[in-house]
Amino acid sequence: MHKSGFVNIIGNPNVGKSTLMNELVGEKISIITEKSQTTRHRILGIVSGDDFQIVYSDTPGIIKPSYKLQEKMMNSVTTSFEDADVFLYVSDVIETPSKNIEYIQKLSKVNVPVICLINKIDLADPQKLEEIQKFWKENLPNSEIYAISALKKFNIEGLFDRIIELLPQGPAWFPKDQLTDKTERFIVSEIVREKIFKNYQKEIPYSSEVAVEEFKEEEKIIRIKVVIIVERQSQKGIIIGHKGASIKRVGTQARMDIETFFGKKVFIEMFVKVKKDWRDNDNNLRDFGYV
Repeated sequence: MHKSGFVNIIGNPNVGKSTLMNELVGEKISIITEKSQTTRHRILGIVSGDDFQIVYSDTPGIIKPSYKLQEKMMNSVTTSFEDADVFLYVSDVIETPSKNIEYIQKLSKVNVPVICLINKIDLADPQKLEEIQKFWKENLPNSEIYAISALKKFNIEGLFDRIIELLPQGPAWFPKDQLTDKTERFIVSEIVREKIFKNYQKEIPYSSEVAVEEFKEEEKIIRIKVVIIVERQSQKGIIIGHKGASIKRVGTQARMDIETFFGKKVFIEMFVKVKKDWRDNDNNLRDFGYV
């Protein structure tokens, strides 16, 4: 008997969805920063065994959109309601549980198993955790509730076993050796974008996009050309930094992670272009893969 299915991970920003997926998959598929809205695309992480295949789906954090990019991001959350075999709803001990209550109400009416995960329990005392568990029992009465710490790897193994139990019977959707649905260029662009989120403040990370214009894999080295897109000329100067110091730092950090991921030496070139108001331009968003 072979089991397979889509396990869709949803929740508010910064609750640890991407950390959880990376832990469940065993590889860093989704980028992680302390800033909200780091995840922009729906990303699949695939875990296969002899008699099962789990297709995890990491989605952007639930927000009320302010511009077209955010609307596209929320479309991928909506899509996740259409193809889930199991839902993982991730909350944590820090956020207000009732935030975006309409999604919780929607989740309470789905016809597939729901596992409610209270993440970061290492940051809460027993009394607070009990209050949070009570809230979820009342608001997602049909769900199973797990208290976890994705970062500390607490209670993850039991969660993995339960997911396999809940999967329906079915064939593998992807080749057994495939790790994600995303391309090598996408992986590179996400790694660079993570470094932008970690190295710049205020609006810069949110106004930036990354396009990989060249990815050439040779026998001993991968040669990559990356373009960082920003909305205004002043942002271009900030990305580059004094005498190019800032963009050089981003390039160095990204190169190290890319080499780790692909297991090969990398040569990376970086350029910066201005595309005015790209976050509200349908053509630009389509070019960057937001549908």
